[in-house]
Amino acid sequence: MSRYFMELAYRGTNYCGWQIQPNSVSVQEKLQQALTAILTQTIDVTGAGRTDAGVHAAYMVAHFDTDAFFNCSELTKRLNRFLPGDIVILSITEVDSESHSRFSAISRSYEYRITTKKNPFLLQLAHRVTYCPDFDAMNHAATHLLQHSDFTSFSKLHTDVKNNLCTITRSIWEPRGVEWIFRIEANRFLRNMVRAITGTLLDVGRGKITIEHFNEIIIAKDRSLAGTSAPAQGLYLVDIKYPDTIFKK
Repeated sequence: MSRYFMELAYRGTNYCGWQIQPNSVSVQEKLQQALTAILTQTIDVTGAGRTDAGVHAAYMVAHFDTDAFFNCSELTKRLNRFLPGDIVILSITEVDSESHSRFSAISRSYEYRITTKKNPFLLQLAHRVTYCPDFDAMNHAATHLLQHSDFTSFSKLHTDVKNNLCTITRSIWEPRGVEWIFRIEANRFLRNMVRAITGTLLDVGRGKITIEHFNEIIIAKDRSLAGTSAPAQGLYLVDIKYPDTIFKK
């Protein structure tokens, strides 16, 4: 058996998320169906993480195992002809058998995109706010994330993770065209973490809470104190980094 990494991207609007769920259409299901049909053997696909319903991925990685023989470039082309238009395979690469799309990752990066103006071309692709946030205050508050490691206050409740510790290495709001982009990078993320952080930062931006209160929310380790999670359509997984040593030369 050989192991392969797939780099891909998808628009999450039409999916229940990455992971297969009963009576719903997922990105993982579409990939498994396509690979199984083309390689004529049952293929299971493991993703680098789970995106929720409506969340997008400008860059996602998944792996699969097979003993089928194929050219990676040709398989990429065949998959793209088979898959719907809102999923694209960027590349397929053979990796070491112990490499894992989820557990071998050393960092992940997300973007959250908002706009303050009605724009039909950003529908389901950015979160529109009907006020003008104070982005200077939001950026000041965002720097507090770099000073902490326990993000229980921004984690979905009753998950199966062993701890809520993360190392955040980037946290900043930046303008880009008609949008403002929240960029955040960490070694790992908790379920719903980026959307919960974004929603709470937007509370800072509209003057609902102070920068100091934002920091106190982190320290409290209490999800009930944080803001409402920002809507799914503004969130994008944009990068996953791996050690160079896992790729076959």
